[in-house]
Amino acid sequence: MDIKGTTRVCGLIGNPVGHSVSPAIHNNLARLTGKDMVYTTFKVEKGDVEAAVRGAYSLNILGLNVTVPHKSEVIDSLVDIDPLAKAIGAVNTLVRADGGFKGYNTDILGLARELEDEGIELADSKVIILGAGGAARAITFLCSSKGAKKIYLLNRSVDKAQDIAHAVNTHFNNEKVIPMNIADYADIPGDDYIVIQTTSVGLHPNDTAVVIDDESFYKKAAVGVDIIYNPAETMFMKLIKAQGKKAYNGLKMLLYQGVSAYELWNDCKISKKEADEVYKCLEKELGINE
Repeated sequence: MDIKGTTRVCGLIGNPVGHSVSPAIHNNLARLTGKDMVYTTFKVEKGDVEAAVRGAYSLNILGLNVTVPHKSEVIDSLVDIDPLAKAIGAVNTLVRADGGFKGYNTDILGLARELEDEGIELADSKVIILGAGGAARAITFLCSSKGAKKIYLLNRSVDKAQDIAHAVNTHFNNEKVIPMNIADYADIPGDDYIVIQTTSVGLHPNDTAVVIDDESFYKKAAVGVDIIYNPAETMFMKLIKAQGKKAYNGLKMLLYQGVSAYELWNDCKISKKEADEVYKCLEKELGINE
């Protein structure tokens, strides 16, 4: 990597950030596309977000990613925000604009591109989402925006699922999202669902943990997606596969949210071949051999 006086800087703000693989995504994209750009991480304490964003703009930083715990707090520091990111209430990508940064949510773009990559069609589909945290909120917005006909949102705390359902249904002026207690999964009618696992249950080192361990639940699935990517095959994925169905982890979602941010910063389009090469770099970085 040849860093010069002309090199543009991008980075990730959050806390913690030392574990992030985002530098592997963006620095490899810059290498592949020949962009004079470097990407690193910036640890920002809670309460310092506005100062960090203002300072980044003054320092002519090209763009920023935002991770926990700042995805909501950063919204107050923006001069503009993408409408869907505003509705979700979370921003993970900042793009330079006149007088400051505009905020986007590329987490949902990342999942959308992963699903597209794997031939999973949300339009007119039935979806089950496990969990009701920040990721589940963004994914529920995505599913509704892409025309899913029914979305069951399952969580232990039903009030959190109800809050998301109300926000999404109100935004799209429909009643597609149905909040449920996760213990009542047997009440979901029929089968052939896209099942998306959004909780941290099953994340390494708790590789054998799973939100629902009843194999009858997995008979409802047409396909499964777990946003966890470590381990590369979660227990959720194994239970989906045991029913003869395909299951995917969250590594491509991670890749494509980064690709989408890179495209916004550099006003370019990353090819499938380039994305696939960065995916291999990510697997190597994470010690994943699929």
